[in-house]
Amino acid sequence: MSPSPKILAFAGSARQGSFNQTLVKIAATGAETAGADVTIVDLKEYPMPLFNQDLEADSGLPESVLQFKALMAAHHGFLIACPEYNSSITPLLKNAIDWASRPQPGEQPMALSCFRGKVAAIMAASPGGLGGLRGLGHVRSILESIGVIVIPDQKAIPAAYQAFNDAGNLNDEKQQAAVIAIGAKLVEITGKLIA
Repeated sequence: MSPSPKILAFAGSARQGSFNQTLVKIAATGAETAGADVTIVDLKEYPMPLFNQDLEADSGLPESVLQFKALMAAHHGFLIACPEYNSSITPLLKNAIDWASRPQPGEQPMALSCFRGKVAAIMAASPGGLGGLRGLGHVRSILESIGVIVIPDQKAIPAAYQAFNDAGNLNDEKQQAAVIAIGAKLVEITGKLIA
């Protein structure tokens, strides 16, 4: 019997009441229903300094980075929701990726141990009319360049300030179903790869 895929879900936003934290939780329900073991985290729980190679050389990887890398390494795939900042990825998510890409003692440079061979699904919610679509292109490009398989299915939710209800679901049932389906698709593909 194949193991259940382990999926790590997080958002590239630490803002209280973040639309993207709400969005990734919806996708996580789809992953859980499809049989995955899902862990949802808030990047706020892993505060990382702005990446600086001199800091790394002087002090090594910060403890928060080591914890986050271990968490990523323990999972087969990632559900990532990221708002669009100036048509691109958020500094919070980019910084987390940059730190996590650094080798730990004993690893080869560019080992990318917590990224290579992992599978990800990406999504975004934004107040704008494109729903964060432009930023998702950058997120996809970064992840693919460090060895992550990013599934084609993605979702961008426009007018995010009015897209969610008080229960944490999308008001549009078709949008809700599409986000849940992305979580399920990630599990389907990840399950085939780890079988």
